[in-house]
Amino acid sequence: MTRGYGYWIFTVLLALWLVPSGAFDLLRIRAVLEILQRLGYPSYVAPILGTGKLLAISAIFYPRTRILREWAYAGITFLLVGAFLSHCVVHDPVTVMAASVLVLGFAAGSYLLRPAQYRLQGRPQAGQAGDISA
Repeated sequence: MTRGYGYWIFTVLLALWLVPSGAFDLLRIRAVLEILQRLGYPSYVAPILGTGKLLAISAIFYPRTRILREWAYAGITFLLVGAFLSHCVVHDPVTVMAASVLVLGFAAGSYLLRPAQYRLQGRPQAGQAGDISA
């Protein structure tokens, strides 16, 4: 029971970051464009990141997307590791870099505590349902 609460807490915290952040990226809010410019990225990256964030959180919340959910968590991980490293390269303050690590912690908690029905199953054995070689 505690594991289920943990999953939802981390997942909601992740969504509370991804949804507004993705919307700000899509709307190309001035602050977003300034951050991208400081990091050396072109402004057209903003709607790409925003779309990815919103699609990722949609895949995580939709119950029938096991494979897409795995890809969503992977994409979020790449995004946050990339953000952390980008902020390191331009020597941003530790507090700015820590935000990426904190959100990565939310994603990790959500991923590690997800319920069994949201996990990929092991490979089916010969003769089991879903085995195309039988």
